[in-house]
Amino acid sequence: MFEKYFSTRILSTPSSFIREILKVTQKPEIISFAGGLPNPVSFPQEELKVSMNRIAEKFGDKIYQYSTTMGLDSLREFIVERYKKLWSMDIDINNVIITTGSQQALDLMGKVFLNENDKVLVEKPSYLGLLQAFCLYKANFVQTKLNDDGLDIDELKNTIKTHKPKLAYLIPNFQNPTGLTYSAQNRKEVFEVIKDEDLILIQDDPYGELRFEQSERLPYIGLNQSDKNIYLGSFSKIVTPGMRLGYIIANKEIIRMIETAKQASDLHSNIFGQYLIADYLQNNDLDKHIEKIKKLYKTQSSAMVEAMKTYFPKNIKFTIPKGGMFSWATLEQGKSSVDLFNCAIKKNVAFVPGDPFYVKEKNVNTLRLNYTNADCATIKEGIKRLSEAMSEV
Repeated sequence: MFEKYFSTRILSTPSSFIREILKVTQKPEIISFAGGLPNPVSFPQEELKVSMNRIAEKFGDKIYQYSTTMGLDSLREFIVERYKKLWSMDIDINNVIITTGSQQALDLMGKVFLNENDKVLVEKPSYLGLLQAFCLYKANFVQTKLNDDGLDIDELKNTIKTHKPKLAYLIPNFQNPTGLTYSAQNRKEVFEVIKDEDLILIQDDPYGELRFEQSERLPYIGLNQSDKNIYLGSFSKIVTPGMRLGYIIANKEIIRMIETAKQASDLHSNIFGQYLIADYLQNNDLDKHIEKIKKLYKTQSSAMVEAMKTYFPKNIKFTIPKGGMFSWATLEQGKSSVDLFNCAIKKNVAFVPGDPFYVKEKNVNTLRLNYTNADCATIKEGIKRLSEAMSEV
């Protein structure tokens, strides 16, 4: 009835595949590996209660009032100091803008950079939230496949030469959906390919702090070597997702354009949440808190890997995560993970089929499994049920 009133932009954008799946998984009897949900056990609830009372007493009506688009200075200063400390990033407060989660950051990237049919290079597979966000701006996606150590360099060269993309969107650390991490060598090779190209590189890093082993931090691609690098970060995975606070780090000229776009979107992100998170970060040991999350997720990841080794048919391949929140499984060639999902849901276990992570492919043989939002016994039972569905399919 109303279709004639809707924009072609919204009509051509599919609804979020994972949000539709999450509706199905609300039944208490279903074991869900579908959502990318942090474990509620990891939320610093008592510390946040203390911060709530403190900001109410300290700042009064400021925490309830309109605020600036760029975000709370103290929160942005924390981000600057942390990135300087951990990665020696050459930035100041004017390189940082607070966003309503990483998803708004993606939307703002589309608003600021994309005209209809502009080409965007993405990984194959890529984050479904980015694909949906950029669909609204009628982006033309070109994909480059992932190998175990990162982007396929030969394919990357060919993709750039053939398509001349305007933007490249990459997730170098514990990639969503595969869980893979680019090696230090691959990062160098990627930058060598793109450094002289006329494109903006967006590096999304919501999972980078969740590295299980105490190994050396891998540098960002082209760190401090290009003004065309944009970095996206989030507090959702290391403090709490409900506050919906993320941020963009970029060249100051780019930040000014993003600020204009954000003014038109929402004026500013939740200022109560910004005061709350800033106070929590200033009065607690974030690194100590992150260590607790990493220990928890490493235990859950190991439980899933051991269960997959025990119960999965031997011809099923899967990644062994070194951090982050996901594992990625590959069925036999010719099998459909959508068919598997339809069978698995009857056994009260859910996951995300691989289809929404690709640009054009349908009925693919891959699937994403999240291990962070279930205890080890539940993970074992869920993998056992999923294995039974695999045998039937």
